[in-house]
Formats: sequence, structure tokens, C-alpha cells
Amino acid sequence: MAKTSPAAGLHRASLDKLHDLDAALELMYYGWRGMTLEADEYLAEQGLSRPHHRILYVVARRPDIAIGSLLEVLGISKQALSRPLNLLVERKLVTSKRSPAQHRSKLLRLTAAGQRIEQRASDHERNVMRQAFDRVGASGTAAWMAVMAAIADQN
Repeated sequence: MAKTSPAAGLHRASLDKLHDLDAALELMYYGWRGMTLEADEYLAEQGLSRPHHRILYVVARRPDIAIGSLLEVLGISKQALSRPLNLLVERKLVTSKRSPAQHRSKLLRLTAAGQRIEQRASDHERNVMRQAFDRVGASGTAAWMAVMAAIADQN
């Protein structure tokens, strides 16, 4: 007889609510999973994962970002950044060069291949967001943006 996972059959709203905000937390968790599902599948085909995409996403929007600034934006440690960034550099998706102004600092930039992967992974996520925003309309979109901004401002 095949073993089943303890999570088999679980889906959104199937968990017991221990607090009045649990439904909102579950929507956040399941929503994130739904938004990133196709992007993560695409990244896996490329031999990459969510941490790689986060790096590619930020570097695409801040070419020549210093590693220290990238750490700050991502809110992670040098140790957490090291392995995924090294793989991206090794695979020639990100370039790393010394800063002419601060020789000890390295500046990061996407290669054309890195740009293509970042664009495609982010396109998957944007498509999910666009479909959801189209379903809830302008007022729903504005409300979602307001809630997410309030949560993001906690940082």
C-alpha cells in the first residue's frame, strides 16, 4: 500500500483556524504559492530556484548594484547570498566586477542570458497578478496594493 503525505488532500481553507487572522495568513501563503508556481517550475528547468530569481530580479532593476546593497535589499546574510550568487556568476547569468570607486566592492550586472531568465520567470508571476487584478477590478487591486504596502512598510 502506497504511503500518502500528511499534507495530501490539504487545500486552501482546509486547515483549522486557531486565530481570527488565520484565513488571511493562509491566503497569503497559498496566494504566494499560486503566484510563483509556474515561475518556480520554469526556474527548476533552468537548474535555478527562488533565491536565484530574487537575485536576478533585483540586479535587473539595479544594474551595477554592490553586493552590500544587494544584501540590504534582499534582507539576507552574506552566507545566504553566497551559494546562489556564485552559481549565477559561474553560469554566466550575472557578471561581477570591481568597483572603480571602491576597489573592495564588487558590482553586479545581468548578462543577456540572465536578463532572459529573469524576464521569463517574472513574466509568469506578472501574468498571474494581471489575471487576479483583472478579476477583482480597480478597487480590489487598490485595496490589495494598500494592504501589501502596509505590510512591506513594516520592514
